[in-house]
Amino acid sequence: MEGSAKAGLLDPDRLFPLGERERSIARDLYAEVASLPIVSPHGHTDPSWFAEDAPFPDPAQLFVTPDHYVFRMLCSQGVALADLGVPRVDGGPVETDGRRIWRRLAENYHLFRGTPSRLWLDHTFETVFGLDRRLSAATADHYYDHIAECLGRPEFRPRALYERFGIEVIATTESALDDLRWHREIRASGWKGRVVTAYRPDAVVDPEFAGFADNVERMGALAGVDATTWAGYLEAHRIRRTFFKAEGGATSSDHGHATARTEDLPQAEAAALFAKALAGKASPEEADAFRGHMLTEMARMSLEDGLVLQIHPGSRRNHSPEVLAKFGRDKGFDIPGRTDYVAALRPLLDAVGMRPDLTVILFTLDETAYARELAPLVGVYPALRLGPAWWFHDSPEGMRRYREMTTETAGFCNTVGFNDDTRAFCSIPARHDMARRVDCAFLATLVATGRLAGDEAPEVAHDLAYGLAKKAYKL
Repeated sequence: MEGSAKAGLLDPDRLFPLGERERSIARDLYAEVASLPIVSPHGHTDPSWFAEDAPFPDPAQLFVTPDHYVFRMLCSQGVALADLGVPRVDGGPVETDGRRIWRRLAENYHLFRGTPSRLWLDHTFETVFGLDRRLSAATADHYYDHIAECLGRPEFRPRALYERFGIEVIATTESALDDLRWHREIRASGWKGRVVTAYRPDAVVDPEFAGFADNVERMGALAGVDATTWAGYLEAHRIRRTFFKAEGGATSSDHGHATARTEDLPQAEAAALFAKALAGKASPEEADAFRGHMLTEMARMSLEDGLVLQIHPGSRRNHSPEVLAKFGRDKGFDIPGRTDYVAALRPLLDAVGMRPDLTVILFTLDETAYARELAPLVGVYPALRLGPAWWFHDSPEGMRRYREMTTETAGFCNTVGFNDDTRAFCSIPARHDMARRVDCAFLATLVATGRLAGDEAPEVAHDLAYGLAKKAYKL
């Protein structure tokens, strides 16, 4: 029937194995972890939501305009980003009628069949907003009116949803130049929700980042030092990291480099590279070398201040220059590329890899590296941990492949549980539920095939859903 689904939108056994024995084990394991608190140690929700606790504007602003998972799919079928309300860099005209934007989503909802986005959206529609008829052109206005009415109620404001979702702690990600105003306001408000930041220094460690030299000067001004000298630049990072810990509760830093390259250069050579970068004279090779050296410098700083170091390499960002010029960064045109880890990480590992008091969490968009490189690396170096299936692989099949390719070599305790890495606030419970189901399905298969004892599986399921993330991110 058009616009309807039997017994709601969600199958209670979704993502569980087909075999009856395995499915029964998975159900039992899932029942143990389904309602555990959510630890969201890395993501991109807006801290102003929790500081101001204002109602979300409308369904389109909540589900479509900020979510690149949603609008990139629509864009792939010819729907213009401007028609979805995505803001232009130049402030030019875009669609502002939320209902029209919503209808465009509804008319094209079939595009999401078989995707994790469909599971996330349906989970949110049913469990958060109580909708049980499938989104379509025929139900678009019903959806919009119902969600809009809900958003006007106090129980659908950000803080209430945080508590309803069972979130224990959520990390946002701010530039090294951020003043952390919203985090201070959250703390000053007396609200008990825990929202922490993460130190993201890309704008001041990447010579190819727009405005790099100006950004470095701004960082120096914020830190109260002359950051245009090599010694002053490193000191500015130390001061800003301390600020992020004190004012935003940061427990981690985050580094989104194009490659996993690291370097451990002599200080004079690093200083010379820095000077060339500030002058705008660094070649692409030199810029990459400088970024690589700064990962090792950041690892050494982590040994001083305790921040967990996250490396998110392999995204060829802003693949469309037209979209970058019109709409800016993070608009769905970041594409995965091949990534080397064994050789690329060697300088950092030679410097600090054997330190058990350091935590470096590695992510990848290149699944071919899991079994060949990443699992063997994290399976031996004390400083390394492996992040969860990420971004394009934050999906049922991606999560399953992740466990299959890494567990035999790295085990479970060299991984860090799950993080949702999202800007779409209402998708957080859906994403964590998906991860818990997939992990329980994997564990059920191990139990059924005699590779994991039945009494051990619940402990592992708890670790994967909750304990490992808290431990790895020091939360």
